[in-house]
Amino acid sequence: MYKLSVIVPIFKVAPFIERCVRSLFEQTLQEVEYLFVDDASPDRSIEILHRTLTDYPNRQQQVRILTHEVNKGLPAARNTGLAVATGEYIFHCDSDDFVEPNLLEALYEKAKAVDADVVWCDFWLSFEQNERYMKVREYATPAEALRGMLVGAMKYNVWNKLVRRSLYTEQAIRFPDGHSMGEDMTMIRLMACAERVAYVPEALYHYVRLNMSALTQTFSECHLVDIRHNVDETVAFLRAKLGADVEPQIALFQLSVKLPFLFSGKRADFQRWQRWYPEANRCILQARELPLRTRLLQWMAAKEQFWAVWLYHRVVYKFLYGVIYK
Repeated sequence: MYKLSVIVPIFKVAPFIERCVRSLFEQTLQEVEYLFVDDASPDRSIEILHRTLTDYPNRQQQVRILTHEVNKGLPAARNTGLAVATGEYIFHCDSDDFVEPNLLEALYEKAKAVDADVVWCDFWLSFEQNERYMKVREYATPAEALRGMLVGAMKYNVWNKLVRRSLYTEQAIRFPDGHSMGEDMTMIRLMACAERVAYVPEALYHYVRLNMSALTQTFSECHLVDIRHNVDETVAFLRAKLGADVEPQIALFQLSVKLPFLFSGKRADFQRWQRWYPEANRCILQARELPLRTRLLQWMAAKEQFWAVWLYHRVVYKFLYGVIYK
């Protein structure tokens, strides 16, 4: 059995795939299964993958390239990899990102040292000209980590976390086919089922953001439907798994889901923030894990003081991410 399986969905990443693949094949951990899922990519991504693989003959027997005849989306690609994975642990890597050489070994050794079901690490937010170190919080228990995810203090992204494969199989947890926006919420379900967790205080993953406008993206109606679907499914899972005790945290989760609507600077998104989960607004000041400025931002929105929300957008996103980080 492989120590871990790395699942890499591929779709339109020709400018990035070689760097990603090399960073994975040059890992210090040897007992790794690589599962690349070609989600009907129309560019040269798979050709570049094959060409790069020839430079790593020692890895070739560890590689499987799985193919979708038609594009099915990111969640389906992850599920295709999960269906054939044999590693003790699962790691998801996005094909436009890259990793440090010791990433897999550091996460795996930490997991084995404490028999953890989920292990996470810090990461780099990588821009075209520089990088920003992103510190992730440490939590002693899965319950604390779950609250951190629901509140928004800990991102529930899939790509800086190692997860025991049996959590997926025994709990029948899959990514939401056909609903790409918010598919990372699957990590919330996994955390709700974990018994032990661990943290590696080192930035080992490079999350590439070259299009800074994506931080304040425009939400299409299709995206909004996907988000609401994934929120509803996640909430239903938590209620079935944890019962009434999770209700206060669900309200905080709903607040964190609609928080990005305040970052666009658009009145339509401000109004959407008002319409989504208004019953959760009573809990705004209870999310003490969040920075005070974040709580104040939502409190101002609840009071319909959108001039302050707009000003925050101009200062933080237009200046900080538009000028300093680029």
